[in-house]
Amino acid sequence: MQLYNTLSAKEREALIEEAGKERLTISFYKYAHIGNTQILRNHLFLEWDALEVLGRIYIAHEGINAQLSVPAENFELFKAQLDSISFLENVRLNIAIAQDNKSFLKLKVKVRKKIVADGLNDKTFDVTNKGIHVGAETFNELIEDPDTILVDMRNHYESEIGHFKNAITPDVDTFRDSLDIIEKDLSDFKEDKKLVMYCTGGIRCEKASAYYKHKGFKKVYQLEGGIIDYARQVKSKGLENKFLGKNFVFDHRRGERITEDVIAHCHQCGEACDTHVNCANEACHLLFIQCDTCAEKMDQCCSDQCKEIHSLPEEEQKKLRKGKTDSNKIFKKGRSNVLTYKKSPSLTETGIFSSL
Repeated sequence: MQLYNTLSAKEREALIEEAGKERLTISFYKYAHIGNTQILRNHLFLEWDALEVLGRIYIAHEGINAQLSVPAENFELFKAQLDSISFLENVRLNIAIAQDNKSFLKLKVKVRKKIVADGLNDKTFDVTNKGIHVGAETFNELIEDPDTILVDMRNHYESEIGHFKNAITPDVDTFRDSLDIIEKDLSDFKEDKKLVMYCTGGIRCEKASAYYKHKGFKKVYQLEGGIIDYARQVKSKGLENKFLGKNFVFDHRRGERITEDVIAHCHQCGEACDTHVNCANEACHLLFIQCDTCAEKMDQCCSDQCKEIHSLPEEEQKKLRKGKTDSNKIFKKGRSNVLTYKKSPSLTETGIFSSL
């Protein structure tokens, strides 16, 4: 029984090009109480591998989180397979605005402790006791209410290229960093303010909504389907689009343009730009914003040192990075001393809700 990939990313890419068939990039999640996660993992891998589904899927006792690339011709079969699983029947599927046949090149189904790392160790916290879900129209009305506090539950490198008007965008590296900070800074507003949250597709703000209800917030809301579904709703219903810029996505595309606003800047020269890239030096791989001019000048690298290494023959590069990692740069996406135009104020020194 095959329960793992047998093709490399390059081999899969060649097969996709040869097939020339349309693929759909899809994401979904569901918080649920799952018993045997390994059995579910193996079942999904076998089913989806047969349908040529590719992507990154995490399964935990608290639920499932999936980002996938599905052959368009197999979509109905894929949907029927999901509906055959009781807790996934009629689960909301977020279909990407911009399609890319190579958004994912492998099928990875992994069992983890949690589908969204939160750093919490509280057995009394029930992640399924979520806040009120609202669609785009109600969301637009809520965020115009002076009694609403709008919070972006994503990380700094995501909100930097796009966010809702008047949203508070915590300068955090991970979701777990934001939970306690937000609760502390909003502790005076638990009774009277409406706490409205959003994220990419809904998974992080759903967990956050349950957490803040657990912590005593009385009026907790989240944007149903996140930014992905919001963009679809405002277009189909002719609503005012209150989002600015790009929506960061966690696949090969790195971003979907929601509006033509460019609110970020190249981290190397400061010019208006919202294109995320990874440093071409494989030993670095830092995620940062780089304009076309700097990409050409720096050979798609983040620094002169990386540019020098990247210019070496591949075999010499492999020798230099053998047994070494630069995980701090990778983890600190968009934060490095070599990036002149990336502002990173200290949360602990400045706070993030001082204006409220």
